[in-house]
Amino acid sequence: MAFSCGTGKHRRPSRVHSTTTTAVGVAALTTTGVVGTLAAPALAAEASVDQTQTGLTQAVDLNDTVADQIDAQAFAQQRAAEEEAARKQAEQTARKQAAEQAVKLREAKERAAREAERKRLNTFVMPITGSYVSTGYQASSSLWSSGSHTGVDFHAGTGTSVHAVGAGTVVTAGWGGAYGNQVVIKMHDGTYTMYGHLSSIGVSVGQAVTPGQQIGLSGDTGNTTGPHLHFEARTTAEYGSDINPVAYLRSHGVNV
Repeated sequence: MAFSCGTGKHRRPSRVHSTTTTAVGVAALTTTGVVGTLAAPALAAEASVDQTQTGLTQAVDLNDTVADQIDAQAFAQQRAAEEEAARKQAEQTARKQAAEQAVKLREAKERAAREAERKRLNTFVMPITGSYVSTGYQASSSLWSSGSHTGVDFHAGTGTSVHAVGAGTVVTAGWGGAYGNQVVIKMHDGTYTMYGHLSSIGVSVGQAVTPGQQIGLSGDTGNTTGPHLHFEARTTAEYGSDINPVAYLRSHGVNV
């Protein structure tokens, strides 16, 4: 018996049909919101990221403001410290300069004092203030054993103040024979001066004297015809080494 090859109800659906059906099903799922539901978490996550980014920006801005304030405070403190250091340095410099100036002033005063003392010690004065020479140097007379005057006589009454003509040291103070009471002084320049016929002596051997210092009082002790001061300039302390006393005083600035 022969069978026909016609299409029966049990034939498999074609691939095209199956594919179409699947597409339709997907469309239906999309329409019913399943795909939309799946997409919603992604959108929510995107929104959440935006909000997080905004918060970070605010925090960064706040941190920048605090940092700026800290920097400003640190700069102000550093500036204040620098100004304080500069002030202290200025004070230290001022104190140093004041101390140096004080030292200079003190040294200048000391130099001036030394110079004044040097001038004072090198100053020569008259042995009797306001007097004059009554008998000159090397005048001839039988009154003197040498036959001539070995010094000069300054006019003075008894008890007149007799001064050292310059600075020096007393080497003789006492009786001197024909000179009566006498004082011999070694001067700073190495010369000697002698003061004779004194009524009294006011210094002792070894004593330092200054220009114008009183060393005794005039009188008429020794070989004399009346009160006066016999004054000599010598190269040594001994008799016979005399030099012109008027020239000597004038060479030291004394107006005789």
